[in-house]
Amino acid sequence: MSIQRWDPWRDIVSLREAMNSLLEESFVRPRAGGVTTVGMPLDLRENDNAYVVETVLPGARPEDVDISVLGDSLRISAEVRDEGERSGEKWLVRERRYGRFERTITLPTHVKADQATADFRDGILTVTLPKADAARPRSIPVRAGSTATDKAIDVTASSETPADGAQPVTAEQPAQVATTS
Repeated sequence: MSIQRWDPWRDIVSLREAMNSLLEESFVRPRAGGVTTVGMPLDLRENDNAYVVETVLPGARPEDVDISVLGDSLRISAEVRDEGERSGEKWLVRERRYGRFERTITLPTHVKADQATADFRDGILTVTLPKADAARPRSIPVRAGSTATDKAIDVTASSETPADGAQPVTAEQPAQVATTS
């Protein structure tokens, strides 16, 4: 048998540890029967033709997912149902979420909602939203055309002498400016 020295500080719990313990014990997760709506994380990316939204919906079935587009807003909602208690069993740890999940995001531009597609595979929902024609980038071709100097009047082609008797200016002969002193 060993003898231990008594340490008065060993049994004292810090205020932070006591508050953490109190909050963890009193936290109650919402049940599926409630009206609680929980957000869902998602990814949004874009290419030249469309926006692609991906979100994770573990435990959801495709028939329980609702997607709607109004203007430039996309709304995704899904419901994951609770299996409930099984006879002869009790929960020891329960961290998976059940209930209604919903997320609404504003897209950068309008989309063609009637051409949108949704694919649900391995718990990942992928929604592809084609961009409206006004939102798609357009390439403007550059044509080689005439420049302002091509349209200038060629004074050397005229053989007539102007009415004031001055000689026309040609490219080979610079204009002379009369100065008075």
